[in-house]
Amino acid sequence: MDPRNEIREFLSSRRAKITPAQAKLPAYGGNRRVAGLRREEVAMLAGVSVDYYTKLERGNFGSVSESVLHSLARALQLDEAEREHLFHLATATATIRPGGRRAAPQTVRQAVQRVVDGLTDAPAFVRNNRRDLLAANTMGRALYSELYADADGVVNTVRYLFFNPGARDFFRDWDKAAADTVANLRTEVGRDPHDRGLQDLIGELSTRSQEFSTLWAAHDVRYHDSGVKALHHPVVGELELTFEVMDLPADVGQSLIVYGAEPGSVTEEGLRLLSIWAATNHQQAKADEASLNS
Repeated sequence: MDPRNEIREFLSSRRAKITPAQAKLPAYGGNRRVAGLRREEVAMLAGVSVDYYTKLERGNFGSVSESVLHSLARALQLDEAEREHLFHLATATATIRPGGRRAAPQTVRQAVQRVVDGLTDAPAFVRNNRRDLLAANTMGRALYSELYADADGVVNTVRYLFFNPGARDFFRDWDKAAADTVANLRTEVGRDPHDRGLQDLIGELSTRSQEFSTLWAAHDVRYHDSGVKALHHPVVGELELTFEVMDLPADVGQSLIVYGAEPGSVTEEGLRLLSIWAATNHQQAKADEASLNS
């Protein structure tokens, strides 16, 4: 992915989302050719010349200052995630920029694995920036049993979401899950636009899924670090799970995800049943393995 193209498309897409009314500008009659702001209006709001803003929107950031980026973010009414994305894109196109991020490790350290396994009452996973599940505890594998059954090798939640028809039943609000996932992937691209594995994943999704391509073209970015995930598990039924995502600073690109339930909720009972089901399956698997080895 060319960072200059990313900048051009991101800025033009954000400009198109802001109306003159939202920017507290006069609409200048009803014959506007664009629904959003014109370039000259963004330039005025940001306090830069039209020529300079046009240069920026073409992806020519060069040595743009932080103050100009902050002014652009205010003019385009960017939220925190969009503002961070803009700064990451600017860093990626700077004439002199720091070395790229270290490649994300594809294995989980034993110390991290012990933490994941120690969470016995809650589903937990370790994922990388491409949404590969690199590790899971027993509850996590039970919760995502449909994904593990479908996977041929590494479980990737994005591939399952867009390529497996069963995902529309498993994710109860599939449209929201898809939009959040794509926007979060766009954020990852801004952080490291030269990540070959991430580029390959996005290329695969773009060629195989029209829905992904449409969402990707919107250039939306957002954080997805906490919230509620609505799932339909084939064994325990509907679940409303809270989730927290915590970056692992010692392992660049890896994050720990832990799911939970509100005390006294139907989902808490669902997780209790899931734990029993997972333990039963685990015991059966061990018995089958012992039988094969005897």
